[in-house]
Amino acid sequence: MPRSVKTLVGAIGLLCAMAAQATSVNQTPAVGKVSRALGKSYILHEGSKPALVQVGSEIHVGDHIETGSNGHVDIHFVDAELVTVRPLSRLQIERYDYDAARPENSAIKLNFLEGESHYISGKGAKAAPQNFRLNTPIAAIGVRGTDFTVNANAQSMRTFVNEGGIVVAPYSAACSPASLGPCSQDAVELSGISRQMLELNASTAGVQSALIPMNTTATQAAVVAAEESATASQAVTKKESKELYTNSVVTRTVNGALAVAEPRPAPPVAIEIKKTEFTPVVAESKDALTTGSQLIWGRWRDSNLQNERISVQYNDFVRANMAVTVGGLGYFLYREEPQGAVLKPGLGVLAFNLNKAQAQYKYDGKAELMSVAGGTLNIDFDKALFSTTLQLNHAALGNYTFATSGRIDGGGYFNSSNDTQEMAGAVSVDGQEAGYYFERIINTGVIEGLTLWGKQP
Repeated sequence: MPRSVKTLVGAIGLLCAMAAQATSVNQTPAVGKVSRALGKSYILHEGSKPALVQVGSEIHVGDHIETGSNGHVDIHFVDAELVTVRPLSRLQIERYDYDAARPENSAIKLNFLEGESHYISGKGAKAAPQNFRLNTPIAAIGVRGTDFTVNANAQSMRTFVNEGGIVVAPYSAACSPASLGPCSQDAVELSGISRQMLELNASTAGVQSALIPMNTTATQAAVVAAEESATASQAVTKKESKELYTNSVVTRTVNGALAVAEPRPAPPVAIEIKKTEFTPVVAESKDALTTGSQLIWGRWRDSNLQNERISVQYNDFVRANMAVTVGGLGYFLYREEPQGAVLKPGLGVLAFNLNKAQAQYKYDGKAELMSVAGGTLNIDFDKALFSTTLQLNHAALGNYTFATSGRIDGGGYFNSSNDTQEMAGAVSVDGQEAGYYFERIINTGVIEGLTLWGKQP
């Protein structure tokens, strides 16, 4: 055969092989689909160039999802599992064999490489927990049909359960990343009813674990867990991609009215901010934050201590009759409840003055303080409604207004959620104080913060 013909035949064969490979990749059944995409994130398909994540993007076995500093991705899998991948995170879909006819035969393995993510188990994990595995860099996680959040990197991991339970074990000869299901050696079982956070840290001496309590009494734990469990069931039943409790804020109390769509906040309004008025110049002392206060912000993390101005470390504060109202992997709000979670009757319509605040702008791997110049918070207990605004400023953003409104329930807990922002807070039992956490995802990053308010005379 002439050389030119051989060359042509070889080229045709190579093209056919490449086309067959591309067809094979494209025809691999999708195991999930993106239901929400904010900011910039990418899907790395095997054998393909990175693709920008969009609503409707298909997810296949072998895919990597990588979120940018403002990236936020919700993935609904074929068995109704919901995975939320938050900014600066990486997730790999290693295996997703879901058998709809016989769910007990399903096998699922996800590798969470870095960042923060939230999981609500689907039919596969619930029917075959022995075949579900979430690998993190230092430990394996198995489930008991559950809802949980994970923050992980190469040296540490923290996890918190909203509903159900998980089994966490560091890697060892008896617990290989290649395996499926939960490991038993050196394992810790964590449940939502325990109201504890599990922390693992890797060092040359091995992986050390610690359980961090989130409340003061077992009775409070049972109440909190039951309420959160009901909230989770409502959110999953309604198949809402925007959870009533969110990845960073877990609302404690359930009220059917919270399931309705919240009104969208007004668009940002330009404001004049001359100086920081409500953020302390330096971090306030524990005594200054806790003396005479019914609401106290606690924090789990110490990654940005220079920006922490109005929160105390979780193990630096103990006081009787204090209960966790809202919280998550970052912050939690203590409330003094001498008679339990019972509000003073007849609170009516209240307006609050901003007392203290802190806000930070996270972008390009940085977290910088923002100026907080004022705000409004109004609560109508008669109509079970609240509204709030917060005036912010950052050199890279200019003036910005955080604004939202929504429902407040009989226990004094309020929250709102839409496609780009989340918030949750609580009122003191006598209606004299209020506080809330807020987070807003914008095109260039994330704005988050804490507030404390006092009732107007």
